[in-house]
Amino acid sequence: MNDNQVCDVLAQAFAAEGVDTLFTLMGDANMYWSASMADNQKVSLIHARHEHCCVAMADAYARATGKVGVASVTCGPGYTQIMTALAMAARGNAPVVVFAGDAPINASWYLQSIDQAPLALGTGAHFVPIRSVDRALDCVREAFYVARAERKPVVLSVPLDLQKEEFPYLPDYTPSTDLMPRAQVLRPDPALVDEVAAMVAEAERPIVIGGRGATWSGAKGALEALAEESGALLATTLLGKGLFDGNPFALDIAGTFATDLGREYFAESDLVIAAGAGLGHYTTEGGYLFPNAKVVRIDTQPRGLWQGLRTADLHIQADARAAAEAVVARLKEKGVRRRGWRSNEVASKIAATAENPDPKPYTPTPGTLDPRPVIKELDAAIPKDWDIIVAGGHCFSFAMTHLRGRPAGKYHIPIDFGAIGSGLSAAIGVAVARNNDKVLLIDGDGSLYQHIQELETLQRHGVKLLICIINDGGYGAETHKFRAYGVDPMHATHGRGDLAKVARGFGLNGTKVTSLGQLEGLFRQHQAQDGASLWDVHVDDLIPSRNFRRVHYGEA
Repeated sequence: MNDNQVCDVLAQAFAAEGVDTLFTLMGDANMYWSASMADNQKVSLIHARHEHCCVAMADAYARATGKVGVASVTCGPGYTQIMTALAMAARGNAPVVVFAGDAPINASWYLQSIDQAPLALGTGAHFVPIRSVDRALDCVREAFYVARAERKPVVLSVPLDLQKEEFPYLPDYTPSTDLMPRAQVLRPDPALVDEVAAMVAEAERPIVIGGRGATWSGAKGALEALAEESGALLATTLLGKGLFDGNPFALDIAGTFATDLGREYFAESDLVIAAGAGLGHYTTEGGYLFPNAKVVRIDTQPRGLWQGLRTADLHIQADARAAAEAVVARLKEKGVRRRGWRSNEVASKIAATAENPDPKPYTPTPGTLDPRPVIKELDAAIPKDWDIIVAGGHCFSFAMTHLRGRPAGKYHIPIDFGAIGSGLSAAIGVAVARNNDKVLLIDGDGSLYQHIQELETLQRHGVKLLICIINDGGYGAETHKFRAYGVDPMHATHGRGDLAKVARGFGLNGTKVTSLGQLEGLFRQHQAQDGASLWDVHVDDLIPSRNFRRVHYGEA
C-alpha cells in the first residue's frame, strides 16, 4: 500500500493522537483508511456487524478509559445508521471521533450521497469536513481537540476520492494533545464558601449528593467529610452510583431509583448540597423530591436552568473536591459541627433497606423467577472488582436498585438517550478497554434482539464477556405500562425465545436459567471456559419494578 496517499497520512495522524483501537465496519468510503490503520499503524481493529454498534462501542471505550474513542463507518446508509449512537455520546459527554467516509467530491452523481453535516449537528455532535488535501491534517487535529476539550463526539467527514489522492507534503503533524491547556483545579470563591458554611450551621436535616463529576474529581473522601461535619446523609445520582457504598449513612441513588426510606428522608431535608451533579429531572423527581430544602450546587459549569427546572438556590463554580474541602475547612474554623441525621437508629434503617430495597411479596409464575432475588444472587456471585454494564429497559430498574458494594467507576449505564439496544455494544467497548475478562452485561431480551448480531463479534474477536439476560418475553417497560392503563400487553410481548441456544449458535457458551441457586456455579464454569457466556434468565413478566409501580400503578 502506498503510504503517500491521503488515507495513509490520515492514519498516521490518528496514530499520533494516541489511537490504538478502532471500532469499524468497512465500506467503499472508509475501507482503505481502516486497512491502513491496521496494516501500517498496527492499530487493533474491532469489526462490528452494524454501524450503530461501532460508535456505541467507541463511546463505551472512551468512558471506560478516559481516552478518545474512535469509530469508522462508510458513507450513505452506513452513516445514517449512527444517529442514535451519536446522540447518546453527545448527551453523555463522551469524547469520540468518527471517521465517516463521504461521497466523492468530484462525482457527478453518487448513489450513497447525503448531506452529512445536518444529521451530525442535529444529534449534538461536532462536524469537521475535510474538503482539501491542504487542510486534511488540520481537520484531524481539530476533530481530536474538540472531542477532548469539549467532551463530545465529532464526525470527521472524508470524501472517498480525496482519500486516494497523493499527499504532496511531508506528513508533519502536531497532535491535539500538544495544544491542550493543562488541567487546572477550579477553586471556590471564599465568600460563597462562607455562605454554604452558614447554611450548614442552620440546617437540621442536610443531604449531600455526589454525581459523576464528583467521581471524576476524586471527591468521595471530601464529600464524606462534609457530610460528617454537617450531620448529613449521603446519596448519589444515577451516574454516580456506588460513590458512597459502604458508608452507613448512604442512601444510594436519589430520585427515580430512590428507596421508599430515601424518599421519606429527602422529603424532610432542609438543605441539599450537590457536587458534580446536574440535578436534572430524574435525580430530583421533576423538582418534587426535596421540596423543603435549600439547594447548593457545586459544578465546574453550573446551570441555573436545566431540563426545565431551577437547579439550585446557590451555585458554586468549582471543582467538587476542592469546594467540599474548602467548606469542611471553613466549618472547622468556625467550630461548626452538626449532628443532623447521624444516629444509630437512622443507620440501622438504612442498612435494613439496603438489604431489601423492595420488600413487596410476589409469587412468580412456575418456570419463571422474580427478577429481584435474581439480581441479588448475581450481585453476590460476581466479584466487586468487575465492570458492570446495565442496559436500558425494565431490567434496568431492578439492577440499579439491587446492585450494591461496587465502586462508582465500575458501573456503565448507556441510557443517555433513553434507548435500548446498545447494551451489548457498550459491553464490548468496555471489555476491549479493560482486556481483563472481568466484564458483566445485564440486559433485557428485547434490547439484545436489536443488535444480537454482535454476539458473533464477541466470538470472532475472542472477547470473554459474561452476559446475563433478564428475559421476560417482551418489551417489559411497555407491557407494564399497557397493563397499568388497561391495554392488552400482548402488543409488546414476543415470547421467550431460547437465547441460550442462540448464543451457542454463535459459538458462545449459553445456559437457560429457570431456578435460583445456579449463578455461583455457572460463574465458576464461565471462569473455567474460553470465550463469552450468556445466561438466559427467565423472569416473570407480571412483576413490575418499584419505580414502575409508583409511576404507572399509583403505588405510593
